[in-house]
Parts: sequence; C-alpha cells; structure tokens
Amino acid sequence: MTAGQSVRPADADPVVPVRSPAPASVPAPACPAGAAPKPVFTTELCRDTDRFAELAPAWDALHRRSRNATPFQCHAWLYSWWLAYGKRGRLRVVLVHRDGELVAAAPLMLVRGALPVLVPIGTGITDYCDVLLDEGPDGPAGPDGAAVAEALARALANAARTAVIDLREVRPGAAAERVLACWRGPRRELPDSLCLELPALTMDELLGRLATARSQRARAKMRKLDALGIQERPVPEAEVPDAVGRLLGLHRLQWQGRGVTQEHLSARFSDHLTRAVTSMVATGTARVTEFRLEGKVVAADLTLMSGRMEGGYLYGVDPTLRARKVDVATMLLRSAVRHIGASGRSTLSLLRGDEPYKHHWRPETVRNQRLLMARPSLAPVLWLVAARAAGRSRAAALVKRLRAADGRHGGDQQSSATRPDRRASAKSTGKQAGARSTGKRARAEGGRAAREDKGRGKGRGNVRGGDNVRG
Repeated sequence: MTAGQSVRPADADPVVPVRSPAPASVPAPACPAGAAPKPVFTTELCRDTDRFAELAPAWDALHRRSRNATPFQCHAWLYSWWLAYGKRGRLRVVLVHRDGELVAAAPLMLVRGALPVLVPIGTGITDYCDVLLDEGPDGPAGPDGAAVAEALARALANAARTAVIDLREVRPGAAAERVLACWRGPRRELPDSLCLELPALTMDELLGRLATARSQRARAKMRKLDALGIQERPVPEAEVPDAVGRLLGLHRLQWQGRGVTQEHLSARFSDHLTRAVTSMVATGTARVTEFRLEGKVVAADLTLMSGRMEGGYLYGVDPTLRARKVDVATMLLRSAVRHIGASGRSTLSLLRGDEPYKHHWRPETVRNQRLLMARPSLAPVLWLVAARAAGRSRAAALVKRLRAADGRHGGDQQSSATRPDRRASAKSTGKQAGARSTGKRARAEGGRAAREDKGRGKGRGNVRGGDNVRG
C-alpha cells in the first residue's frame, strides 16, 4: 500500500454516507477590550475507516508538531494497525480543529463489556501510546498549548459517555499527562511496563560508561564483527516490502523451537508491519537495516523514529551468526548509535522489557504509566477498572515468577522422572500438589488477563508484563 492509500478491513463498516451531527463548537467567551480573543475549537468523533484514512496528511503534520510524540503515534502505524486488528463499529478517534487545522487527536477504540472502556489504537504490539497535541509557539506551558489540552479533555469527556478512558503504555512526559492534568472528573495513575533508554552518545562514550573489563570485552566483540566482514545496508524505500518479509523470516528462524511470540508468526502481523513500515520509511519514521555476510542476508533490524527518539522494534538473525559467536546485540547497538548520532535525536530507546543483556550498557530505567479517566458520574466504575487492572497485574507477576521457577527446576524434574525409582515422600507430594494448585489459580487469572488483552489486539502470546516486541 502506498502512503495515504485507503484499504478497508474485511469486516469494516459498509461504505455509506456519514450522517453524523455537525462538528461541535467550543464557543469563545467574551473578551475584555484590548485582550486577544480566545481560540474557537471544533471537535469531531471519527468512527469511519475511510475518514480515518483521509486524515493522514493533517495527522502527520500534527505528529511533527507534537514534540514528545513517539513513532507509534504516526498515522501509518495507527491506520495499518486498525486495518489488521480493528473491529467493526469500535473506532473512536477524537479530533480537535482550530480554524480548520487539526490541533489535537486521540486515536481510540471502544472495548465493550460489563465495564466498557476506550483504549488506544495499537494496543498490544505498540510500546508507547499517547494522544497528539499541538503545543503552539510557546510550548506546552504556553497559553496555546494549555488551551489545546483543555479542548481535547472536553472532547474526550463527550466521546467517552459511559466508558472509562484507559490509556496504557504512556511514556513519562507524554502529551496525555497534560490532558490528565486538566481532566474534570475522577482519574487514576497506575504503573505499566518497564522501558530502558540510552542517551544519544557515540560508541566510545557508551563504552566509557562501562567497567574496564566489560568495555574491553565489548571492543573485542566489535573487532570480531569487523574481521568477519559483516556489511550493513539501510534498505531503500522500493525494497522495503521484500525486506520486511526477510526480517520476519529470520525472526521465525531465530526463535524456531523456542518460545516465540506467536503473534509475530501471524498473517495479520505480517500484513500490518509490511504496510506500516513501507509508508513510514517513505516519511522518515522507520528504517530497515540488513546485515550481509558473504553476500547473504544474515540479520535484519527494524528501527522506528520520531522527532526526539528512536528505538529498535524487531529484529531477525540467522542462527549461523550465533554459531560463529557473533554478539548480535552489540552489532545492532553499534548500528543504532551510528544512525542516531547523525540524526540529532536525543534518546535511543530499548523499548519495553527488562532483559539482562540490555543492562550491560547501563541504561536509564523508565516506567510507563497507565492513565484512567472518567466522567464524574462514573467514579465507581473507574475504581472498579483500576482494581481489576491492579489485580491482574499482580496475577501476571505471579505467573512470571512461577514460570521462571519451572524453568529453573525443569531439568531436575525431568531427570527425576526418567529414573526407575519414581517414589516421592508424602510430604514432598503434598507440597507439589499445593504448588500446582496455587499455580493453576494464578495461571487462570493471568490467562484471563491475557485473553482480554488479546481481544484488544495484544501481540504477545503469553502473560509477560513489559516484554519488548523485539523478542
């Protein structure tokens, strides 16, 4: 799909003229003599896929004016996600215009149920969710920035009706925090996934942050990369669809026989990634890099970019590289450092996940937030949503610990099971039965949370809060 082209999902609403009420106006109050007139905003609730597609030029212009927006708020990513994962009748994109110009947007969708909620488009396979706000010439603290945030807060309250607004994976400093600050109703902040970030330094500067022995090992790994003659090549726009296919193939090969995220193997994920990245490369918000050895593509990496940050989203590696003792993480980081140094961006995000290999480079720990907002009459519903979210977060953490314990003891259990003498003491059997019972209860609760997330388009196939989609 080319940038701006509209492709309707298979279950999309039929094409009919949209007979929605005229956009609501937020009237400007009378101003004292000599005072500058207050801005007049109009709001719109987009519920139609074709209308969402038409917003691409204005949306991307707003994305560029939103200083802290991440790559996941660009139109290509959101619209492609909706085509792949959206459900008929659930689209709820809240728009605010001023003098015909789009100045605020909240890409949401409705999740029905006993406790209906409005959640961000992109949920699950998106590391950062947010709204977009035009900050004006004086920045977010200026009068224009504050007025736009208040206008979006009012528009969201009107759109929410009987639903709670549930914004997950909000990065600290995001525009959604400014909407929360001027929200006139019950609100709640909860912790969400853990992310790790590095400053935009040179490779020598990053190595200088490490202990001497670790720095020396990293330099030895880079010398080995150079000696092997691995060549790095950014993929040009015309070759992106084929390159994304190769990346996903390498990712599948890399995780063959291990715990791969099942969503990464699905056709809808492939369609979404190919469509979104093709458009994003054209607009400078994505980069696909291939690594070749002896003329063969042995690794591929997808990096997403916005005004102030970039982050590695997904990569794939031929297992032969690991067999040759190539440190893939060092290879990818060195490539990212080269690019971000030339871009002027300030943050290299390692995105979600707390994997040990990321800590080798002494990153900063950043915790995403979960923001809940509702109308005053829905305060009890908001507290119920918050309590359910906290309970499921604890259940998911327990499941993670149980799985880690199973992994540590799995070898011993298998060895014991293959011995001729399989007898166990009654005390030991009782403990194991109790542990199994506790584990089943925790897994059941964690499984319910996973199924609900999957219903919202969640891309991870297991309950691992904060896992990075890079695998």
